[in-house]
This record gives sequence, structure tokens and C-alpha cells, in this order.
Amino acid sequence: MIRRLKPVDTKNIEGILKKIPAFTQEEIDVAMELVNVAASDLQQSDYNVFVFEEDGMIIGYHCIGRRPLTDAVYDLYWIVTDPNHGKKGIGKKLLEHAENFVTDQNGRWLIAETSSKDSYSATRNFYMRNNYSIISEINDFYSVGDGLVVFGKYFNHRNK
Repeated sequence: MIRRLKPVDTKNIEGILKKIPAFTQEEIDVAMELVNVAASDLQQSDYNVFVFEEDGMIIGYHCIGRRPLTDAVYDLYWIVTDPNHGKKGIGKKLLEHAENFVTDQNGRWLIAETSSKDSYSATRNFYMRNNYSIISEINDFYSVGDGLVVFGKYFNHRNK
């Protein structure tokens, strides 16, 4: 089941983030900053956090929000699944949920930014498998040797 974040979920999300070897402590801190904003003010709409819950356990989440200064472009800030529950299609279900969130809001684009480091190759492959296109790349963005890869998916609403 995918549902909105409850304040009680924050520790479980932090625990999942800490299990991901590719994430630095700084990245975990940034992810938790967004989760904590969402958990502390359930009325705000900048960061929409949804969790994947199974048998009472949080085993994944995504954080999405409309990109400032745009009318219909959304950022997928984070999408994470517990590595102890891998290969069950949870990431795909969370991504589909994020896409449905965007289309329900009449969004045009869903943008996901990630690293070019080898440790993020599974992430990049995940987006490619789910019909995302690389729409931009910036070499040495995060640091020398660590570029930014921007994936995007366009939603055409003219057929609705």
C-alpha cells in the first residue's frame, strides 16, 4: 500500500536511507530535511512524501514536488526502497505512483536528477527501464568526476 507520510514514519525512512551504501551522510541529511519538512507541516505542498507500507513496515518512499517557478513541472526529489526488500518491484510501484501524482496535478514533466558515479548505475538503469530519457548532463557537477544526469518523462495531456 502506498500512502501519505505520517510523522511517525520519519525514523523508518532514515533507517532505510542509512542502508543504501551509495548515500553519503550529507545526502541522507538532505533527504531527511525534506521528509522532516513534510512530517512537521502536513498542510505544506512543496514536498509530498508517500511511503510504501507492507505488513506494517515502511519499505520505501518517494518525495515529489512542483518545481518552483514552473506551472506544471515536478521534481522527483527522492525515491528509495529498502535494499533488504529488493527486486519486488517496489521502486517501480513508487515511480508509477509519482507519475500518477504528476498527471493528477496536470503536470507536464517529471524530472529526476542523479549522479554519474558508477555507484549510481543501477539508479540510471532504473529510469531508462521505466521510459525516462536523459534530458541533460553536466560533467563535474557535484565534484570532479561526479556529473549530474537529469532524467525526464513528458506527459501529454492533449489526449485527455
